[in-house]
Amino acid sequence: MSAFTLTRILPRAAAAAAALLTPVAAFAQETAPAATQAAAAAPVPDKADTAFMFLATLLVFFMLIPGLALFYGGLVRAKNMLSVLMQCTVIGAMMMIVWVIYGYSFAFGGSTSAYFGGFAKVFLTGVTVESTAATFTDGVVIPEYIFMLFQMTFAALTPALIVGAFAERIKFSAVILFTLLWSTFVYFPIAHMVWDGNGLIFKMGALDFAGGTVVHINAGVAGLIGAIMVGKRTGFGKDMMAPHSMTLTLVGAAMLWFGWFGFNAGSNLEASGGAILATVNTFVATAAAILAWSVVETFTRGKASLLGAASGMIAGLVAVTPAAGSVGPFGAIVLGLVVSPVCYFFVAVVKNKFGYDDTADVFGVHGVGGLIGALGTGIFTAPSLGGTGGADFSIASQFMTQLTAVAITIVWCAVGSAILYKIVDMVVGLRVSVEAEREGLDLSSHGEAAYHA
Repeated sequence: MSAFTLTRILPRAAAAAAALLTPVAAFAQETAPAATQAAAAAPVPDKADTAFMFLATLLVFFMLIPGLALFYGGLVRAKNMLSVLMQCTVIGAMMMIVWVIYGYSFAFGGSTSAYFGGFAKVFLTGVTVESTAATFTDGVVIPEYIFMLFQMTFAALTPALIVGAFAERIKFSAVILFTLLWSTFVYFPIAHMVWDGNGLIFKMGALDFAGGTVVHINAGVAGLIGAIMVGKRTGFGKDMMAPHSMTLTLVGAAMLWFGWFGFNAGSNLEASGGAILATVNTFVATAAAILAWSVVETFTRGKASLLGAASGMIAGLVAVTPAAGSVGPFGAIVLGLVVSPVCYFFVAVVKNKFGYDDTADVFGVHGVGGLIGALGTGIFTAPSLGGTGGADFSIASQFMTQLTAVAITIVWCAVGSAILYKIVDMVVGLRVSVEAEREGLDLSSHGEAAYHA
């Protein structure tokens, strides 16, 4: 082929190729933004994480009914067993509805307020099968519905914990009204402050993995205020008021321990190593606390009791709750060993010294145990003690942050609870009559009995 021929063919071939490539280039230009957008699309929830959170949610629900109901039911006298079962059941049902209507929004509604979640998600507005909730890992999400349900079980369980403090003498209507008001003005704001990214306590850097402040200190303080304001049981200190069924108490306590794995491990929000760490800590802290309470009783009373072992079980679970995901197994064991003697002192000495009638020792175990756990988290999260804190973790600084968070929770709850108890007393009255109390709340309040001869 001659040079003249090539000079004529090559320009024509180049032009033809350019004509052919132009549509391809145009298509690539048009699709580039779409491809970039697709790459930056919101992450899709992992099915394993979703299934894990589904199971955790059911485990926490199991803690309330039948776990807590049977635990408290066994601790009261036989004539009041059914009343405790009824209170736990109805509180749980009411809180599920309240949570869906406005509780979830008030706690996690997306508001920039440090104290209040806002109204954006009232009636679960905007919560759909496509919406997601963030976890502790960037780019990892779970369905918002399962996050909402998981938090709902916490909101249902926490006010039910309070009823153990004034069991056997409070009006059923007073329990329900107080729960409605308390959850609205105490629980939802504190849940927002501690667990929402815009919350006051969250922004302080306080650590509360699964609810040392939100659940246990909150319920314990409200229980103490309630025990004082409702007053002592008729015959307290004179009549025999021993638990009517330690068998049921242990059954309930064991259900609580079983369900607590959902409580603590589920708070990791992912089926990852963090959930396993929380599971390990929930085992060993509880075991250590049972042994510690039994040893303390052996030295102080000469005998270790099943009531003491069950109390130690709950104390250990409470103490490890805020620390479950950030301390190592060694730290969890130390928390269990420490919490039982302190809680025992409050149950056996402080309560008698000040004379308040905390029927199921809600303050002595949940309030004090939550305090030990919250402060202990600031210590044992340190990497030098086996915790998961960073290289720059400061025990002194974190301890003071934890102490501040505890103080805010106590003040908010104590003041709010006292005001709400007074309002309830003015509206429906707090106590049943002496005659109804002597008859037992099963018959006087509900017209039925837990047991028949």
